[in-house]
Amino acid sequence: MIRTSILTLVLILSAFSSQAQYIPISETAEVSILTIGPGDALYDKFGHSAFRIKDEIHQYDIVYNYGVYDFSTPNFYTKFARGKLLYLLATESYEPFLTRYKRQDRWVKEQILNLNETEKEAVFRFLQDNAKPENRAYKYDFFYDNCATKIRDVLQEVLGDRLTYSETISEEPYTFRDLIQHNLAWNSWGSLGIDIALGAVIDKEATPIEYQFLPDYVFKASENAKLQRGHTSKPLVKNTATLYESTRTKVSSNFIMSPLFIFGIIALVIIYLTVRDFRNNKRSRFLDALIFFVTGLAGALLLFLWFGTDHTATYTNYNLLWAFPLSLLFCVLIGKAKPKSWLQRYVFFLILLLALMFFHWFTGVQVFAKALIPFLIALVVRYIYLVGYLKRENKEAVNNG
Repeated sequence: MIRTSILTLVLILSAFSSQAQYIPISETAEVSILTIGPGDALYDKFGHSAFRIKDEIHQYDIVYNYGVYDFSTPNFYTKFARGKLLYLLATESYEPFLTRYKRQDRWVKEQILNLNETEKEAVFRFLQDNAKPENRAYKYDFFYDNCATKIRDVLQEVLGDRLTYSETISEEPYTFRDLIQHNLAWNSWGSLGIDIALGAVIDKEATPIEYQFLPDYVFKASENAKLQRGHTSKPLVKNTATLYESTRTKVSSNFIMSPLFIFGIIALVIIYLTVRDFRNNKRSRFLDALIFFVTGLAGALLLFLWFGTDHTATYTNYNLLWAFPLSLLFCVLIGKAKPKSWLQRYVFFLILLLALMFFHWFTGVQVFAKALIPFLIALVVRYIYLVGYLKRENKEAVNNG
């Protein structure tokens, strides 16, 4: 066992050298896809995929993992936020890899591929070459270039037209947003964040091949894929095994800490203060300033994600219709006892934007977070009252002037 581990380590380290010879592979070696189930953290909710190369004759068992990034990267968080962080292909021994996911209690499944000796060698050589220091980095994209899509892309690159995936991968069509939300509870903070941060570009229907940005669909697509050899067609997967079965049970969520409850309370406070203002013919200036500040700040962040980053999924985000960035500039003005007369027209403009947002929602242009509904209704109520109040104030100012 010690001898095998040392040999494996030497082989892995040699693979990182650009001058290194390729590691040999025997005809009995196995090339397989490893699929890992979801974990507890948001970034683990969608599972994971990797390649495994096992060769008992040459005594190595290596995992090729495209889901690694380097925390020591200069300006790590800035690059991550701007979508410029490079991910890496890393290699490691199989046993520590499996142990790590067992410790996290995440199920692990293996699909041994039905490859001949030439195909195995071609896949292995591709992975070894890709693992060299000058080749191992790639620009991560959640939908189009991640640990799961790399599995599909490597196999398509190596096997070419001989590999065909089924055109039917699910009983009904799904958008990219649908596919994400299958892994999340709708009334969770992770789901809310995704629905706010990601734009209308993910509300288009995904093609069967595009489903494979998720490890589960890499597994399903590989299960039904075919390899053409001459006039015969064979399944891509020769054998499937469960390497570890998770014992985790579904954790019930705390509704009191959920987005719907929190935004429901916020909405009730806004509506209560608005009703009180209506009865007293007054205006809670701090509330209006706070609403402008919060929605404006949210809009500025969304605008940055759209135009200031390389994240393709944050484009065309119509959450800007309720989180309008200009409100951030006007939060001090709306908080004054005698705001400018033109602010009445601006608030009316905000009402029109909210109406347009609901139109986009009902027509399917973009799906918005359901947990936000109470807050959005409260915004409509507040803005309608504010327009009326400012209109009366402006009229009185003209009459007194």
